[in-house]
Amino acid sequence: MPDRNDALRRARERLTSPTTPGESASRQDLADLVNAWIYTHHQRVTCLTANYLGKLERGLVRWPQADYREALRAILGAETDADLGFRRARRSSTALAVEEVGDVNRKGFFRTALGAAVSITLADLAQFAQPAEVPKAVQAADILELRTIAGVFSAWDHTYGGGLVRDAVNAQLRYSVSLLQHSTCPRALHDELYVAVGWLGHSAAAMAFDAYAHDDARRMFRLALSCAEEAGDWHLRAKVLSLMARQAIWCGDADDGLTLVELALVRADRLTPAERAMLYTARARAMAKLGMVEGTLESVGKADEQFTRIRPADERPWMRYYDAAQHAGDTGHAMFDLALKQSDRFAAATSQRLGTAVEGHVAPYVRSRAISGIKLASLTMATGDPDEAAVIGMRAIGDAGKVRSCRAQDDMRELHRLAQPHDRRTPVAELRHQIRTAIQA
Repeated sequence: MPDRNDALRRARERLTSPTTPGESASRQDLADLVNAWIYTHHQRVTCLTANYLGKLERGLVRWPQADYREALRAILGAETDADLGFRRARRSSTALAVEEVGDVNRKGFFRTALGAAVSITLADLAQFAQPAEVPKAVQAADILELRTIAGVFSAWDHTYGGGLVRDAVNAQLRYSVSLLQHSTCPRALHDELYVAVGWLGHSAAAMAFDAYAHDDARRMFRLALSCAEEAGDWHLRAKVLSLMARQAIWCGDADDGLTLVELALVRADRLTPAERAMLYTARARAMAKLGMVEGTLESVGKADEQFTRIRPADERPWMRYYDAAQHAGDTGHAMFDLALKQSDRFAAATSQRLGTAVEGHVAPYVRSRAISGIKLASLTMATGDPDEAAVIGMRAIGDAGKVRSCRAQDDMRELHRLAQPHDRRTPVAELRHQIRTAIQA
């Protein structure tokens, strides 16, 4: 049996969990931190898992790859690999000599065999001329595959932000549209196919919105909405219109956002409670931007009422994210503008909702936790104790560092601005420094 790596295990257990305050970091926590650190510092996607960390701690693997070791040293505060129990397997001098000769021979072989090809750039090698072929006839398995892909991309967006894999989802969306154009589809599968492509289009649009590729997002939203209309699917239609409204509001057109929400609510009786709650929070957000105080409060109240009626098993896959934390965050964001203007009336309730969101969002929704945390810090900085706001903000900036999100960056800039009057306080000054560092990274 291999010797257990207790040094690594003890170092992990000394690290506070970013998802469960007061507890030690789990293997999954540490894996997420390592993947985020490597991407932040090297712009490289890695897939370290809790299972692999278990192998490291059990001593089954004693020498992980270089970027894993580098990230673990940084996160766990270790100066050397040995401090984390890592060591190379011993090899004899004869084996090393054979390996060196073999390496030279391999390099020589490839130079000879490839000839002029070795001078081709990586960019040239990444140009692929043969596109993926769509099937002649759509089958149920093709639709299941599309739904699975849409779910995976949606989950990735929630966890890592929209900037990282946009090219991949865009390519998949083009392939999916080719299915609609060039493959025959049995009438019995027609609606399912359009809903699957529409959901994928919505996922792609959400990523583009988060990356501030707003024109791309609008085109993708129109594609997704067209698919929903073709399939006669009111649920997908509501989901697409909701995010279209949020994009319009984010881009400064709250009036257009309100119109889109009202369009989605035309037949609210056909929607589920989660969908109605989602739409009422979007309406509240638009009304708050427009200064319609009573309308905002009325919409938040309706959203709260609908939330109490949700039965998760009855919701479509794209609504499974809408839990108590999401609802608290959405309603808290909707009331944020009112709380800044009338802090004595709305700040406490808004802070409570945003705080509930921060505490409730689990690791797969780290972007939502980061954005709600930044908003909570901003509200506290503007209306409460600046030192408390700095503590809240530091945690939120740590979460924001794990995702690529233009929206999160803009929220950090707002917090940086609101903190400026309190810059002489040491915690606030450190927060502003961390924000600048995070945005530059």
